[in-house]
Amino acid sequence: MSGHAAGAGVSPFKQPKAVFAVAFACVVSFMGIGLVDPILPAISHELNATPSQVTLLFTSYLVVTAVAMLITGWVSSRIGAKRTLLAGLALIVVFSALAGASPGIGEIVGFRAGWGVGNALFIATSLAVIISSASGGFAGAIILYEAALGLGIAVGPLLGGLLGNISWRGPFYGVAILMAIAAIATVVLVSPTPRPAHKTSLVAPLRALRHRGLLTMSLTALCYNWAFFTVLGYAPFPMGLDAIQLGFVFTGWGVLVAIFAVFGAPWLQSRFGIARTLYVNLALFAVTVLVIAIWTTHPAVLIAAVVVAGIFIGVNNTVTTQAVMTVSSVERPIASAAYGFVRFIGGGLAPFVAGKLVEHTNLHVPFYIGAGVLVVGILILTTAHKHLVQAERVQAEGVDEVIEPPIPPVRLVAVDGGMPYGGGRHEGAAPLITAPIVAAIDDTPIATEVTAAAARLASLTGRPVHLIHAREGAVTSEAADEGESLDAARATVRTHLEQLAAGDVPAVGHVLLGSVQHGGAGRMVADHANQIGARVIVIGAPTHGGIAAMMDAGAAHQLERHANSHILIVRPGLVAASAPGA
Repeated sequence: MSGHAAGAGVSPFKQPKAVFAVAFACVVSFMGIGLVDPILPAISHELNATPSQVTLLFTSYLVVTAVAMLITGWVSSRIGAKRTLLAGLALIVVFSALAGASPGIGEIVGFRAGWGVGNALFIATSLAVIISSASGGFAGAIILYEAALGLGIAVGPLLGGLLGNISWRGPFYGVAILMAIAAIATVVLVSPTPRPAHKTSLVAPLRALRHRGLLTMSLTALCYNWAFFTVLGYAPFPMGLDAIQLGFVFTGWGVLVAIFAVFGAPWLQSRFGIARTLYVNLALFAVTVLVIAIWTTHPAVLIAAVVVAGIFIGVNNTVTTQAVMTVSSVERPIASAAYGFVRFIGGGLAPFVAGKLVEHTNLHVPFYIGAGVLVVGILILTTAHKHLVQAERVQAEGVDEVIEPPIPPVRLVAVDGGMPYGGGRHEGAAPLITAPIVAAIDDTPIATEVTAAAARLASLTGRPVHLIHAREGAVTSEAADEGESLDAARATVRTHLEQLAAGDVPAVGHVLLGSVQHGGAGRMVADHANQIGARVIVIGAPTHGGIAAMMDAGAAHQLERHANSHILIVRPGLVAASAPGA
């Protein structure tokens, strides 16, 4: 938290080469979402295929990805994350190259299906591999993953347009070459990952859908993806642009998706809550798709509306995915697989249905239906309102767990005549008092200085210190991972408890368990500090700019907004040399 809420002590971009190898593969993988958009009309023209046949490139890819999501946990729990990742990369290389060499539309559609299997295996494990290989902070690894996702979505259409201007085969060969490089780098640089402690059942994701909240959120996502991929898969045809021009249009769309997924969604959710953000966002997306439906034959309006749609897609991707991870008690990877299965089904079927509808009606009908399906999604979502409220509460509050320090108990003496606080499990030690000093720490270097500053305050005021570490769980708009282990979180707290014990400072450690994403750590620490009546909260200051500082600003904002205590921000290098216990 010292580096997560108020600023990272270590840049998320200072990582081992192994992390960048996988991050590079993530960029290329996420390019696949919009890569074929600029070449859809060219493929239709060159191969004498109808638009509905060409849209099968999306359908085969996404439907197979959806089905394959059900087996990713079964595979990775048996062969390990690295081998699953490499299997996915290998499949993408082989099938993207075969698609580029195909003589007809049928072959391309079939090879895109194989590509979808590789994509599912890759998505399911890339986040876990980045986290296990990262150094310099768990949060930094997640920021790097989000950055790779955003860059891939934004750059994919541009690369597809540039290569597609040479030949429609160019984007397929380009992906094969880039993924081959990523696979070689992964083999050389990424260390083997341990297999999970228990094996996942093939039917676990389907069983997870028995939970009403998870099923309702997944069905809402199916409706949303129907509209999303109707726009993505069929809008290029009536625009009347060449490959490069289409590439620039969908790059503008992708940039907005990335910006609002990483920055806009967290801000909106913290300000308006999950439910209101989703209701309004889906409604505005429906209006945008309705505009596309009405003015489909007006290229200027169509292009502008498609680009603007990136805002609502980015917000929905992040807010919905993180809500899904907290509406049920299912393990995050299993919930992610179940959710991905349902939503990708909608995304896969929509473009093909759009093509068929145009053949039998006109250009406007698929988009009218897309807007209507979004309205149905909103109605479905209202049936899960109480689950949204519950998800928001879980993300905001977390669950508190007290940890015993692995050092001889320090006798804690009540001061100021305060009432004792019975939050510790310390045999032979008096309970902690009210109005303690809270030190919010993580595993970055600045946490040592945060602890030292808290120790100095404790020595001056005679108050005990509560060391707080918000255990981080990884949830992104494309994948979910169990994140930081509880043992690792405990080890972080124990290290700093020993630092305080060396200065004879009374202290107790806490791990806060919950959804720590995009500012959630700040809210969790603030709520805990309010509960125990803390006098001061000590946090670390930002030491890097860019994406890391912007992400951490969300946590700092949540802390400042909800805490009833004074907040002390520690600047690097100004405390540790002189503070007790440093």
